[in-house]
Amino acid sequence: GFFLFSDVLALPIFKQEDSSLPPENEAQHPPFQYVMCAATSPAVKLYDETLTYLNQGQSYEIRMLDNRKAGDIPEINGKLVKSIIRVVFHDRRLQYTEHQQLEGWKWNRPGDRLLDLDIPMSVGVIDIKTNPSQLNAVEFLWDPTKCTSAFIQVHCISTEFTPRKHGGEKGVPFRIQVDTFKQTENGEYTDHLHSASCQIKVFKPKGADRKQKTDREKMEKRTAHEKEKYQPSYDTTILTEMRLEPIIEDAVEHEQKKSSKRTLPADYGDSLAKRGSCSPWPDTPTTFVNNSPTPAPTFTSAQHNTYSVPDSNSSSPNHQGDGTSHGSGDQLHPSATIQETQQWLLKHRFSTYTRLFSNFSGADLLKLTREDLVQICGPADGIRLYNALKSRSVRPRLTIYVCQEPVRSIQLERQDAGNGDSSNGAIYVYHAIYLEEMAASEVTRKLALAFNIPLHQINQVYRQGPTGIHILVSDQMVQNFQDESCFLFTTIKAENGEGFHIILK
Repeated sequence: GFFLFSDVLALPIFKQEDSSLPPENEAQHPPFQYVMCAATSPAVKLYDETLTYLNQGQSYEIRMLDNRKAGDIPEINGKLVKSIIRVVFHDRRLQYTEHQQLEGWKWNRPGDRLLDLDIPMSVGVIDIKTNPSQLNAVEFLWDPTKCTSAFIQVHCISTEFTPRKHGGEKGVPFRIQVDTFKQTENGEYTDHLHSASCQIKVFKPKGADRKQKTDREKMEKRTAHEKEKYQPSYDTTILTEMRLEPIIEDAVEHEQKKSSKRTLPADYGDSLAKRGSCSPWPDTPTTFVNNSPTPAPTFTSAQHNTYSVPDSNSSSPNHQGDGTSHGSGDQLHPSATIQETQQWLLKHRFSTYTRLFSNFSGADLLKLTREDLVQICGPADGIRLYNALKSRSVRPRLTIYVCQEPVRSIQLERQDAGNGDSSNGAIYVYHAIYLEEMAASEVTRKLALAFNIPLHQINQVYRQGPTGIHILVSDQMVQNFQDESCFLFTTIKAENGEGFHIILK
């Protein structure tokens, strides 16, 4: 098999700070420290990574601490930094299929998030943002010189991702990961400073307490000699960095031996060392877009997605770009600069590899063969990147045009000199909906994305038939839509007052 970049990241080499490390080694001194106020399990071997049990939905404090020595990173003095907290998979098998796993979870738990920030409990966090297309991440700004605590709630349970082949398999471990960035000259928080994570398992409410008690009782039954092989339970969990240095040379050497026909990027080893991160970087970490007309976000118990980004899988096979950059649209041009290439990678959900390709222009990236990309990025992302570079998009099976019926004269109006009724000259603005699947659920999903409607609030979609009757939109009806059909739609409140129905006319 391949010795992949992600293989390196998933090796079991996480551990608490090693007192044997030379103190003069400045690289081992992290600028920040993140401490989660939850006890570690006592049933963990001495040199293994800690494991912490959490209860589903319970708020746990993560203290964000400035750990810099005097003179370290002076450019952030008096400035804010940005941190992204995520819950990700620990197992490499699940990391490879993360997108499918999260989509399946979303389907089973409509309207829920895997990770939330308990805003009333949190201290010192500013400009909090959540993204409807990233249900496992929250981000915020904070001042390293001030007391900062982020209270998180994890809503996914470890057993939800366990293949139930034999009924009693154990739940999968997750990771809580924090990535921190500083501001660049252009004001964006894209310059990576530090990453750390810890291993967790999530149980149904009260389950974590029972599991901790079971582990403690199990350890008490062991002999003194056996207990020496296990680490004590700590009251708090320190999120630790990966120790990549000892295996970087082996990784590079292994890659070079595999094929004498090609040369790895010159900075391959440097890229591994710089990562220091525990799991792939969050997709498009800098593209949270403020859709709110007010400068400060407002939060209510039901409204978490104050900020959103366009879903790269969403509305059309040719995502709209501004046309001004060689690297920001769908097609990466050979003339794209290094910066434009980085933007292109971010836009197309390849942020995991932005550092690996940090010195690549458009021409450099386009010269890589399919085999090169598979070897560097792994089979799944390698093929995806190759298809994206060749601009191989999925052609829609059906296109329909949809317009929300104007309410309270929101429509744009033309002046009609000969007619006093200006509404006759209203311009109805339609959205193109591209369907890759001929299914009613696809119509509902694409409508929600195109018109920024929370999917879980749409109960049913109907089509208005003869004499004004409402006909339920089924898969069979969608399969009989004419290509490029046009629809007006209105929304009506559901009978029970929860959510609403969409009527296509």
